[in-house]
Amino acid sequence: MRLLPIAACRPGMKLAKKIFSQEGLVLLGENIELTERLISRLEQCGIQYVYVADLRTVDIVLPSLISEDTMRHALKDIRTNFREMMDRPKRKKGVTYPYIAQPFKQMMNSIIDDLTAHKDAMIMLMNMNSVDHYLYQHSMNVCVYTTLLGMSHGYNRDELTTLGMGALLHDIGKTRIAADVLKKPGSLSREEFEEMKQHTRIGYELLKDEPNLPLLVAHCAFQHHERIDGSGYPRGIKGNEIHDYAKWIGLVDSYDAMTTNRVYSAPILPHDALERLYAGTGTLYEQRMLQLFRDKVAIYPIGISVRLQSGEQGIVADINYSYPHRPIIRILYNEAGEELKSPYEIDLSQHLTQMIISVNGDSHEIQHAAGI
Repeated sequence: MRLLPIAACRPGMKLAKKIFSQEGLVLLGENIELTERLISRLEQCGIQYVYVADLRTVDIVLPSLISEDTMRHALKDIRTNFREMMDRPKRKKGVTYPYIAQPFKQMMNSIIDDLTAHKDAMIMLMNMNSVDHYLYQHSMNVCVYTTLLGMSHGYNRDELTTLGMGALLHDIGKTRIAADVLKKPGSLSREEFEEMKQHTRIGYELLKDEPNLPLLVAHCAFQHHERIDGSGYPRGIKGNEIHDYAKWIGLVDSYDAMTTNRVYSAPILPHDALERLYAGTGTLYEQRMLQLFRDKVAIYPIGISVRLQSGEQGIVADINYSYPHRPIIRILYNEAGEELKSPYEIDLSQHLTQMIISVNGDSHEIQHAAGI
């Protein structure tokens, strides 16, 4: 399969991965042939990239961090419980409502089990081909990525459960932010930004008294926009005043926000997002955390088109787990741009003079490929 920008898709191409709805239901299945109408509809739904089938890359398969079943049930639970939070202020006084701790703990058990089964799992772009409510998918992504980092860091299962729930619920306060602010396609005014910033305090208030939910989960919602130099919000705390869980979540939250489609911003690819994160080393984010994050991120997604320094072109065929910035490339075109009758693969971890200089036709030089 190949990962293509939707703008590069043409009628007649076939999908290699399913397109999901916000309920986790399949909208378009594998092998569905794209038409002009379908391509236009996917663009309207905010889909920026899709996986398409290609005879030269039919054996290239994208591994999943968690199972389709876990993903489908998790998105359904997130949507149900977040909407419940939205509706709570409308309920009459004295009316009972379901608590959220139990379904989210069960969800975390499934996520941890799935991730544990993939000991060499890397952080790979999730659900780029999902037609979804940003808040729900973003919460899911941040939960999975943060839990995976927590496993690499060495947290035990109880710690992972709390960390994962903190990540899953970090943006719960946005359920009380006005929709015209939350979904505004352009830049926020100063007043609107101040309102948006309140989601951290609101999240803390929503979670701090929730039965059977660790208080630390509420503090993750409260602190995930704090930064180690004190430049964050809502309190401007710094360094060790910020809990490590909130630091992990804040780092991953920033990464996923950059690599996921939003109403006001198209997604960027992992190598660009990582470069931007590293600009905040020692000021916004802990260097030790960034280093672990870098080692766990699949900088170049499987299936994406790349150009090497030699002029050869191909796609990422596999990830080197020990050297994620040096993937295995299947060469499809020679230096002159001529299609090869017999594609071959280059393992960049074994060919250190070869560098990726562009991705998806973006010709700017990639400076950090040898490690930031």
